[in-house]
Amino acid sequence: MWAILALSLAGAILLVEVARRMLAKAGSKWSLPRHLVEHCTWAGFATAVIIVVNLVFNPGQFGTTPRDLSRDAAIDHGLGLVTIACVTWLIVGAAYAVTDVILDHLVLVEGEQNRRARRIMTQIALVRRVATAVIVVVALGAMLFSFPQVRALGAGLLASAGIAGAIVGIAAQSTIGNMLAGLQLAFSDALRLDDVVVVNNEWGRIEELTLTYVVLRLWDERRLVLPVSYFTQNPFENWTRHGSRVLAVVYLRMDWSVPVDALREELHRYIQENPLWDQKDWTMQVTDVLPNGLVEVRALMSAADSASAWDLKCDVREHLVGYVRENHPEALPRFRVDLPTGPVRHTAAWAGDPPAPRPEA
Repeated sequence: MWAILALSLAGAILLVEVARRMLAKAGSKWSLPRHLVEHCTWAGFATAVIIVVNLVFNPGQFGTTPRDLSRDAAIDHGLGLVTIACVTWLIVGAAYAVTDVILDHLVLVEGEQNRRARRIMTQIALVRRVATAVIVVVALGAMLFSFPQVRALGAGLLASAGIAGAIVGIAAQSTIGNMLAGLQLAFSDALRLDDVVVVNNEWGRIEELTLTYVVLRLWDERRLVLPVSYFTQNPFENWTRHGSRVLAVVYLRMDWSVPVDALREELHRYIQENPLWDQKDWTMQVTDVLPNGLVEVRALMSAADSASAWDLKCDVREHLVGYVRENHPEALPRFRVDLPTGPVRHTAAWAGDPPAPRPEA
């Protein structure tokens, strides 16, 4: 029996290894075999081994005494539990491999279709987490109901399911609320992976979106972790809600002598040479006269995404500051004070001045 078991195990392992090598070779051309090797290798080995052991092992072959039969029944039951666990592991790995193929294609999508691709990526990521949770729960249920004692309690558990469900719902109210909020965000298209958002004056990108929490990668590489329900109960800015294009705005406060036409021509010349400009929108306007006597000049340029817009804005600001300083220094901001030119006449006496002399009669 042991020789048959050893030969069977060696054959099963060899068969899985041959399949793994074939899939790895095919993975150089197609993505599905590569992801199957990545997610299912160890699950495949474990499933093959446990299936072979189940096929070879036969209760009663080591003895027919009540003690032997009881021991064999326990071993058979344990093998069944391990088989359920291994098959569940293999199914979950295969599901992740198939969805990774779709995600790989969506990651490569750029331009105007990028927003729709990120929405689908978010939905797939959440749906497969839910599917994994459902598969694991079903597997645990099958493992529990393999015990005769649990099957005997089944009727009683079903009878009290309403009360138990109410108790669990009250105890896990916040968790369930977060899960529902996560599904709402994913399928309402309010938030997607890689969206640029501003939360509590913190600018960043959505790095991870789960059923219970959202990870926001801030501009300085910090991570802000928030519950999903925060985004359904509080306002936030989504800069890429309908597209990834962002307008970069630069404000300059300058003197009234600023040559706006020359500055506008210099802006256009510079952004045409800057690769961060998407060649679509630009303008320069005097937008305000400030209370301190300066005029506000606004330069506006479009960029493909928020990161490019930030860099473009900094580049334009640096260039215009240098251009004005070198070519039009008279337009640099200055504050004027008008002083009286004639003699100053006192119209009121200071509190500490001596009283004026009284005229004599």
